[in-house]
Amino acid sequence: MSKSDIHKVVLAYSGGLDTSVIVPWLREKYDCEVICFTADVGQGEELAGLEEKAVASGASKLVQVDLREEFARDFLFPMLQSGAVYEHKYLLGTAIARPLIAKWQAATAVQEGADALAHGCTGKGNDQVRFELTYKALAPKLKVIAPWREWEIRSREDALEYAELKNIPVSATTRSIYSRDRNLWHFSHEGGPLEDPAKEPEESPFQWTASPEDAPDQPQMVEIGFRQGVPSSVDGEELGPSALIEKLNTLGARHGIGRVDMVENRLVGLKSRGVYETPGGTILSVAHQDLESICLDRDMLHFKELIALRYAELIYYGKWFTPLRHALGTFIAESQETLTGWVRVKLYKGSAAAVARSSPYSLYREDLATFGADDVYDQRDAKGFIDLFGLQMKVRALTEQDPSTSPELAVQRD
Repeated sequence: MSKSDIHKVVLAYSGGLDTSVIVPWLREKYDCEVICFTADVGQGEELAGLEEKAVASGASKLVQVDLREEFARDFLFPMLQSGAVYEHKYLLGTAIARPLIAKWQAATAVQEGADALAHGCTGKGNDQVRFELTYKALAPKLKVIAPWREWEIRSREDALEYAELKNIPVSATTRSIYSRDRNLWHFSHEGGPLEDPAKEPEESPFQWTASPEDAPDQPQMVEIGFRQGVPSSVDGEELGPSALIEKLNTLGARHGIGRVDMVENRLVGLKSRGVYETPGGTILSVAHQDLESICLDRDMLHFKELIALRYAELIYYGKWFTPLRHALGTFIAESQETLTGWVRVKLYKGSAAAVARSSPYSLYREDLATFGADDVYDQRDAKGFIDLFGLQMKVRALTEQDPSTSPELAVQRD
């Protein structure tokens, strides 16, 4: 498809620096109508005045869709159930939102009769992959325009100059030049001073959570209720998916919960430093993992840990709409059938720790686990178990070595 074939483009629009300058650039470069698409996935006040800003930048209109409930119900909670964490730290706040945004952007493009989809992702980042893999899975015939891979702008400073040239108001400045992403699950910060991993982050990037040092001096208990692995209540109050996350965000942020500073491996091969705030998600992850400890047997729990690693990679790589992700999701949902109960979490100066838990499906038996006298577990049975469990080790030792010459049994003599 040539440029002359493109008459209408739907742009994934946040109102930030990149997408603000893309609107006039698309009109100039492709001589096309630009429709801005915005997904409300929990950005809050960032959405205020977005339509006026988009139109002032040259867009014909803004299509905004409230996706908070779908985001929490169909993306965040299944990810929570999986236990997915990327490289031990990242709770995948940005990565998990991209397939949902791209899905509805593509649906809008089809509805509007557009010829192409556009996004503001850089050629060095992960998001370009996440958006475009979703386009390929759901709208493979639409042209994709990625301005960062085409235009002469090479830095955020260049983008700021372009915005000034076109009289486009943006919130970013050369002094505050962080690249941020906010949604219901997290707040991320990259770029600027954070690009030097040898320097501790200042307080200025953090927008959501209190510093642990400034958090309340008294801990706070919060009780999370679950039904089949899905969070359903906070302190006994039944809440819908997005409202539940929002409430835990407020509680967690007050106590400095969920701050992460990490250098991660991007999909494109580069390393990058990111600072993340995930207060409610951190509390939920701690509670969910703890409830699994009493409701899942050893084989299921350990196998789920293997699945979680792969599931996290699929989300990070933008492969949400793939057969493997769907199949793993089916397995994970099956594993959650008995995950009903509650977990009490203590919040204190940046720490979220599970301190109590209960479930009608708990596999923990005090009469079996006790160190006191019991009539259920005969400790003499342990000898036979150990003999059989260690039989292959004994056979190997008898076959391969003479115990009298074993270096493990050698005694140093003068």
